[in-house]
Order: sequence, then structure tokens, then C-alpha cells
Amino acid sequence: MDAESALGDLIAVMARLRGPGGCPWDAEQTHASLVPYVIEEAHELAEAIETGDDAHLQEELGDVLLQVVFHADIARADGRFDIDDVARGLSEKLRRRHPHVFAGTAINGVGEVIANWDAIKREEKPERESAMDGITPSLPALARAAKVLRRGERAGLLPADDASAARARDDASAARARDDGEEALGRSLLEMVRGATAAGLDAERALRGAIRELEAELRDREAALRDREAARSPAPGSALL
Repeated sequence: MDAESALGDLIAVMARLRGPGGCPWDAEQTHASLVPYVIEEAHELAEAIETGDDAHLQEELGDVLLQVVFHADIARADGRFDIDDVARGLSEKLRRRHPHVFAGTAINGVGEVIANWDAIKREEKPERESAMDGITPSLPALARAAKVLRRGERAGLLPADDASAARARDDASAARARDDGEEALGRSLLEMVRGATAAGLDAERALRGAIRELEAELRDREAALRDREAARSPAPGSALL
């Protein structure tokens, strides 16, 4: 069975499960009721990737794909969109965000790929006024922290040469020199959590609070930058005076 036939069969199986005479549990599910399964399957896929077990990875990729097909079939039954619309939208997005592949745009390295991606994404989502907009609040604290820091650096709000960044780079370089970078980091984080727990503190909540403070600070910096740029820009018609 080729890939197209296999995917078509999967889509047909899901439609059968949710159709007349199918499975009552599948038929009563909604987008909202499936949210816990989407999250669980994403975490299980991450675990399969990290353990390097191909059989496990194949199974977990299938479980994540099931969630995509499941949600698309719910929407299809409601007459809103179907799996073809999902795939078509994704293909269009990938072509649009990779102009160096599909439109002949010249680039010089991965840095320009990322810069182009961010610029195109800003054009697609003009309602977003801040680099912090669109970061999912429900992300685990460490993942959210990494995303906020990455967005802040790309937007020029967190200079890469500040003191804290320099210390972090030095620590990471020292760990890599010992060939145990991630292992050492993992042990350090684990000890921090252990110490927090012993002190009656919630490490996850503490990090979330620090992220909120950083986000607010970065938004303030953005607003100040916009104000300075507006002050430098000539008022409409002033060039004629």
C-alpha cells in the first residue's frame, strides 16, 4: 500500500468509526474533549524521540497523526473543513515561509532563513503587536521560558552581549568541554527543584512568575522603542514646510 493509499485508508477508518453504526465513544468526542489526548500524545512522542526506539517512534507518530485525523473528521462532519483543507493550508504556509526554496529568494545561511520566517509570519499576523504575542500560556514553564527568551533575542530586546547571557554562554561552554552539557544541566535543574521542594517552594510556579515579569519588561521595552521611532519620524506634511 503506497503512502497516499495508507493515508486515505486511515481517513476512511476514522470516518467509519465516527459514522452511523460506528464507535459511540469516537462519535461523541469534540475538539475540547480531545485536548488531554493531544497533549499526552505529544509528550509520548517526545519521549520516543529521546529514547531512540524506532518502533516506539513509529507508533507514537501514528498516535499524533490520529489526533490530526480525528479533529479534521469532527470539523468535516460539521461542514467546516476537512483533512484536505488542513493539508492544503499547511503546504501553502510552507511554500510561503520558504521563499528561498520555492520563490528563488537568495539567502546567506540559517540566520537569514529564521529572519525571513519571522518577517513573513509578522506579515501573516498583523494583529500581533508584540514579539511576545502568540506564545501559548499553557506551555510548560521551561519551554515557555526558552520561547520568550528566543523571541526577545530575535526582536533585539535582549542583547546577546549582556552580562547574564555571557555568564550563561560561559557555563554552557564549560559543560560542553566536559562532554556532558545536557546531563550536567539536567542535574543542576534537578538539584534546584529538589532544593525548592525542600524549602516548600513550587519551582514551576516560581519560573512562571519570573517569565511573566520578563514578558512585561520586554513589552515595555517594545513600547519605548516604538515611542522613540515615532518621535524621530516626521509628522505628515512636515517635509513640505
